[in-house]
Amino acid sequence: MSSTDKRNRLSEEVFTYRITKDNKVFIYWMGKQVTILAGKESDKFLQRISNKDHKETQLVMAKVTGNFKHGNEKNQTSD
Repeated sequence: MSSTDKRNRLSEEVFTYRITKDNKVFIYWMGKQVTILAGKESDKFLQRISNKDHKETQLVMAKVTGNFKHGNEKNQTSD
């Protein structure tokens, strides 16, 4: 995975997720909601992250969001 995470961003907790009662998955980047998975997408995501370590889970969430694969994301700054 070292070639995938050259800047070692996946060791940080930049992505988080929350599962609702109706099995929807809300994925957050730096505390901001970026996507919602429901139905088959939600089931597939939960299956993909089961028994994964922290870095692998971060990579799955980065791939699911789609916009976070280019490596040019800016760090969040407080205004």
